[in-house]
Amino acid sequence: MPTWPEHVFWWHVYPLGFVGAPIRDGVDPNAAPVHRLDRLEPWLDHVIELGLNGLLLGPVFASETHGYDTVDHFRVDPRLGDDADMDRLISAAKARGIRVLFDGVFNHVGRAHPAFRAVLDGGDATLFRGAWVDGRFEPEVFEGHGALVALDHSADTTVDLVVDVMSHWLARGIDGWRLDAAYAVPPEFWARVLPRVRERFPEAWFVGEVIHGDGPAIVNASTMDSLTQYELWQGIWHGIADGNFFELSHAIERHDELLATYVPQTFVGNHDVTRIASAVGPDLVPHALAVLFAVGGTPSVYAGDEFGWTAVKEERLGGDDAVRPEFPAAPGEVADVDERILDAHRALIALRRRHPWLWRARTDVVEVANDTLVLRTAVDAEAIVVALSLRDAPVSLPAADAAAVVAGDGPLRNGRVDLPARGWAVLEG
Repeated sequence: MPTWPEHVFWWHVYPLGFVGAPIRDGVDPNAAPVHRLDRLEPWLDHVIELGLNGLLLGPVFASETHGYDTVDHFRVDPRLGDDADMDRLISAAKARGIRVLFDGVFNHVGRAHPAFRAVLDGGDATLFRGAWVDGRFEPEVFEGHGALVALDHSADTTVDLVVDVMSHWLARGIDGWRLDAAYAVPPEFWARVLPRVRERFPEAWFVGEVIHGDGPAIVNASTMDSLTQYELWQGIWHGIADGNFFELSHAIERHDELLATYVPQTFVGNHDVTRIASAVGPDLVPHALAVLFAVGGTPSVYAGDEFGWTAVKEERLGGDDAVRPEFPAAPGEVADVDERILDAHRALIALRRRHPWLWRARTDVVEVANDTLVLRTAVDAEAIVVALSLRDAPVSLPAADAAAVVAGDGPLRNGRVDLPARGWAVLEG
């Protein structure tokens, strides 16, 4: 595994929404390019100003709707622009020291993919899972979505395709891949693909989207470097929203077990979930951030969460639109900013950057009740302590030998930190 991921914190963007591209109506994947991708470049300085140094891009390849129904892995989606636009964005990111990660949708393709259209005309179907029924190919689809045709991951042609796609864009300057729906792909497939890619690009990093399952076993079998940490995300969300820090405590203990094998990609928001400010309430977002940035992992911030934006994901057609909005032309044009949340992001990202050892550090639960929690993350003599309260009255919590409050609320006295109602604090040892 390359060493650079331990120093990178990602800003996660859903590009089609960000630039205001149409998602469902009137989309032609073969249309002339509309050069919207340049709208991202003015935001790169915002990434740096936050203290982040990675750009995790959602799908950017030609597709019919939301980007996950790919029709050409080698072509930039014309709703975003063309190769020249992408080259400019990658170059602008690199000039600022920002790493770039692409979203690789390699479990399935859209029905308009030329290889699948050829199958419908009686062509070779070895790229896809399915069966011929009465002279017609009936494909398997992804989780009941008829528009998403499943690839056959046992086929050499699929292995070769994915190796070629990954290598093409790594050669163009990206630093790695988020592997979409990796939980639906046999780990053995990745074990055939990734070593071949690493032969040419040994510094590439691969993180799999895995929602459930035995993470260490998946990493060992697949050779992926990291997996998304949905269990910790759920523990943070429900621990805070439901007033049940025992759930969060349990998730952190499970998280520690993963660190023995790999370092997960951690988050409190992404393009597929309700925004954290809606999930826990704006006043408790700093509580979630304190956990995100004070425990082991490779953290990411979903674009807009730093401003305290709210949005709820709904299980319906278009139910993702609210969490995938268009952004203004520049950060200075954002009108609805929760300054307290923005300041918490800056302070906690800076804390994380001062302590790179947190990347793989273990966390002890010092004290836990339904509505209070004290965590201590440490390596040797260095330690970070997080104290959280959901109570509507002030509370005094153990400081676990910390020496100073560096973020949040409340003074440190006699080995304890005094939090106000619904307060939080991060302390250094």
